[in-house]
Amino acid sequence: MDMAARLKGEQPKNVLELACGTGILTRRLRDGLAPAARLVATDLNPGMLAFAQGKFSAIQNLEWQEADAGALPFSDGSFDAVVCQFGLMFVPDKKSAMRECYRILGPGGVLLFNVWDSIDRNPFGQIAHRTIASFFEHDPPNFYELPFGFYDADLIRGLLQRAGFKAIEASLVTLPCRSPSAAEFAIGLVRGNPVATAIQERGVEIDDVTRAVTREIAQRWGAAPVESTMQAFVWRAVHE
Repeated sequence: MDMAARLKGEQPKNVLELACGTGILTRRLRDGLAPAARLVATDLNPGMLAFAQGKFSAIQNLEWQEADAGALPFSDGSFDAVVCQFGLMFVPDKKSAMRECYRILGPGGVLLFNVWDSIDRNPFGQIAHRTIASFFEHDPPNFYELPFGFYDADLIRGLLQRAGFKAIEASLVTLPCRSPSAAEFAIGLVRGNPVATAIQERGVEIDDVTRAVTREIAQRWGAAPVESTMQAFVWRAVHE
């Protein structure tokens, strides 16, 4: 699922990263691209963008810009590759995002992105979602429905085709998902994303939820170490 390695094989000269988050992929992209290649890392959240930028010293040919994937502030045909790692699931208007990616790519340009498979195919997410929901009789947090809710291949292919893309390919990737312990895994699943805020806003003790998720993980895979699997799709589409 190494997006940086996949992109490197395209040998792009002008690359746009969507939803760069904390900059994990940004680092790998910059290291893998040719020194003269330009990389623009974007995110809708200015705080997240500032955090990511703060992890880098002044690096040549690396730019940072706040950007909405559904209304990108770039001219037509200004990039030859767009890459997004586990970000398009969170974009509200996916139709506009696909069209915008097509617009800013030049002829032969490549869109490369990955999305999680369904929550049923990712047991760690299923356990977190089910256990968190068990604390709420009404209005449980629905965060985990977002990252695991954009997997339908026919839907995604249709969005890409209607945007104008050709040579559309999808690869199913299954990889091990490891953690030193059930407790550490649970902390990441409960506290490491916006579901933590949703839990606290509903008046439930987050420590209680974390302990419950820890127990469920330990029951499924043991207390330490933990090894599960994760499954996702990698999509590649080409500008006509």
